[in-house]
Amino acid sequence: MTNGNREKIDLLTGLLLIAITCLVIFHEWHVAAWMAPAKPVLVVMVACIFAAQVRFSRKAFVAVALGLTLALAVSTADWQGTVLDGLGSAAFIAAFFSALSTLRNVAQTSPAVQAAGRFLSGQRPGRRYAALTVGGQGFALLLNYGAIQLLGALALANAGSEPNAEVRGHRIRRMLLAIQRAFVSTLPWSPLSFAMAISVSVVPGASWSQAMVPGLVSSALLAGVGWGLDTAFKPRLSVTPRRPEPSGSWASMLPMVALLGVLVVSVITLSAVTDVRIVGLVVVIVPVIALVWMLIQHWAHAPVRSVAMRVGDYVTKELPGYRGELTLLMMAGYIGTVGSALLGPLMQHAGLDLSVLPPWVILVSFVWLIPLAGQVGMNPILAVTLIAPLIPGADSLGVAPPAIVVALAAGWALSGASSPFTATTLLIGSFAGISALRVGWVWNGVYTLSCGIALSIWVVLYAFVL
Repeated sequence: MTNGNREKIDLLTGLLLIAITCLVIFHEWHVAAWMAPAKPVLVVMVACIFAAQVRFSRKAFVAVALGLTLALAVSTADWQGTVLDGLGSAAFIAAFFSALSTLRNVAQTSPAVQAAGRFLSGQRPGRRYAALTVGGQGFALLLNYGAIQLLGALALANAGSEPNAEVRGHRIRRMLLAIQRAFVSTLPWSPLSFAMAISVSVVPGASWSQAMVPGLVSSALLAGVGWGLDTAFKPRLSVTPRRPEPSGSWASMLPMVALLGVLVVSVITLSAVTDVRIVGLVVVIVPVIALVWMLIQHWAHAPVRSVAMRVGDYVTKELPGYRGELTLLMMAGYIGTVGSALLGPLMQHAGLDLSVLPPWVILVSFVWLIPLAGQVGMNPILAVTLIAPLIPGADSLGVAPPAIVVALAAGWALSGASSPFTATTLLIGSFAGISALRVGWVWNGVYTLSCGIALSIWVVLYAFVL
């Protein structure tokens, strides 16, 4: 393929993704309903373009999606409705990803973000883990997986200044684990995380505002257990490491705190005054904040022209560049939706009735089944969209809908820490120069088990006591 043809295809891909995002916004905000039939058509077009471009492992997801569609068409009379639901799920995932990527695009070029990251990674050993855990949550909200890339690079640069190989190795391990665990600890509550967006969407009657507070407790458990294990198993060194004072001050974190404040306040305020779901608010608020932030960055140098060029590059280059990630995420949502429709009747024919299980067993099983599925390569989006529709409703379980969301998000977070196939473990492994399997099973093995026990207790307490 010539460069000219590739540029044209990338332009088409970017425009299709923007169009899908707009259609999802229209759906969430209950406007322009007449345009809704275009959404599944655009999703199919994007999937076909991606299928021709991505590597074999991603093509396999497309092949599985096609196979399940054929199986559904053969076995179910009203299969078209399920397929449309699956395409709707894929469209939502594409729109959510595209919206969040705008903020990552701007944050990565912000001097304030770079300065805050250097300050966190330069902390003294006694407080470095806690600083990266707390500060890393802010980075995760702004940058998503880009937080691991940015802080991981800064951590390696900081550790590279240590001449002693023993000290350097321990420092890299502890810093990278703090960064990863900071990221996964945001999943159970952040309105910008797929864990919350998908979990809320598959549990009828659930909302982010209801699940946020218990999600913050889950987050505190994930962060606290990590800090406790790091403190309890602090390495014994044969030499005394140098302890240089970090450059800068905590004031370098103020711009990020202010930005996060604007983001959270905007989400909470609009959620209170509109009937739009939280995901519908996020896909509008985040790009607006990114656009304003971009204008501020370029204010001294032709802001309008500079911003227009960056937006053009984002649509025509950056978004199409995510083809591998988008293929995986979109197909995971589609496969989960269609697969659940196929699996339900099979369970009935086999006499499997989940309603006979104690409700607490079902909730706790989410905490463990999702990370277990991750060990065999099942993306959390696929696991949640496949499993959640098969369980009895919240009323049948005798719990409030947020209790199910809390359990799903807890399992999602543990999958992010332990699965050798997730982006978090793959990124940490690449920075550390080890396999993702070692990151998930060795570095995070005790952490995952400890958090699993703590979160299981919390899920039961929240659902049946609080």
